[in-house]
Amino acid sequence: MKRRNFIRQSAASAAGLTAAEMFTPEVFGHSLHKTSYPEEIILKPGRRVPPQAKIRFSVIGINHSHIYGMVNALRQGGGELVSVYAKEADLLKAFTKSYPNVKVAQSEEEIIGDSSIQLVASSGIPVERAPLGIRVMKAGKDYMADKPGIVTLEQLKEVRKVQKETKRIYSIMYSERLGNPASVQAGELIKEGAIGKVVQTIGMGPHRMSPKTRPDWFFDPAKAGGILCDIGSHQCDQFLFYTNSAEAEVNFAQIGNFSTVDYPNYQDFGDMSVRSPHASGYIRIDWFTPGGLKTWGDGRTFILGTDGYIEMRKYIDIAGREGGNHLFLVNQKETKYFNCSKVHMPYGEQLVSDVVNRTETAMSQAHCFLATELALKAQKMAKKIV
Repeated sequence: MKRRNFIRQSAASAAGLTAAEMFTPEVFGHSLHKTSYPEEIILKPGRRVPPQAKIRFSVIGINHSHIYGMVNALRQGGGELVSVYAKEADLLKAFTKSYPNVKVAQSEEEIIGDSSIQLVASSGIPVERAPLGIRVMKAGKDYMADKPGIVTLEQLKEVRKVQKETKRIYSIMYSERLGNPASVQAGELIKEGAIGKVVQTIGMGPHRMSPKTRPDWFFDPAKAGGILCDIGSHQCDQFLFYTNSAEAEVNFAQIGNFSTVDYPNYQDFGDMSVRSPHASGYIRIDWFTPGGLKTWGDGRTFILGTDGYIEMRKYIDIAGREGGNHLFLVNQKETKYFNCSKVHMPYGEQLVSDVVNRTETAMSQAHCFLATELALKAQKMAKKIV
């Protein structure tokens, strides 16, 4: 009887308490929702030995402005820009203004037939990149393409065949990783074990749509490859790299045209899921960056590990930090923010060295092709949702 009265009185007392009174201050206001500013680290450039390897390279096709980043990466890595060929006079004028010492070739064959040229770089119309790369490799030269470097599975099959026969390099510059300092730093942190084993990546690649600044081929999937083939190849590359996956497959893929009404065959949205034997990835890409953002897209990458996670805000931090190249690290020991603007990007130097030494330090050929294969398979199987 006494025990039943004690239980009844205890229950009544508890019912009369407010939620705040039932928890200690440490639990209610702090431990469950405690926040703190991360330690800020501004990475400084280390002392570097000038590139030892040297090559002569030329450019064929400059239809996308990515060519400037490609050329600059090669030049900083020890490459000498020799010549350029382009059919478009206006594009050629802008290019030669940036590189006044470059020789203007009169034809593709003038460059392909020049035995002193070791590598050809191209950001031509996407559908033309693989056929050019095949001609370049058959001529005994290495090739560096802008993404998408291949736009159909049939092209991929032929490129793989010729690359295997010639043993030349077919490199695709997935610039959202290879040309971004925060992406390079993320790779170093993962290599050091900062977040344990990587189990998932989420990649978001929004872009701003400015139709008046785009040529007609840009809106034709047969020429540009479609949204998953194009922007999606960046994200497939990052999934494979950060998860250290040598094989992978596509789970699902979707595409849509929500608002680009003047171009009904265009795709302004796409998403897809991929998986490897030990990791998964989700990819979302679109052309909906609003005019209020101060840059062309708020590209973000999330990398989940067994002991922590990394978030990259590559081009802007809308929370207020200046510039781009922002990386956040959270693990079992610490929360850190890295300003990665000064991080060295090794791709150009590594590719030049690979051309000279016949190595695969910039990117393995298998990785290069697999990233593109995932994007192409996703594009082909994608369900159109609108």
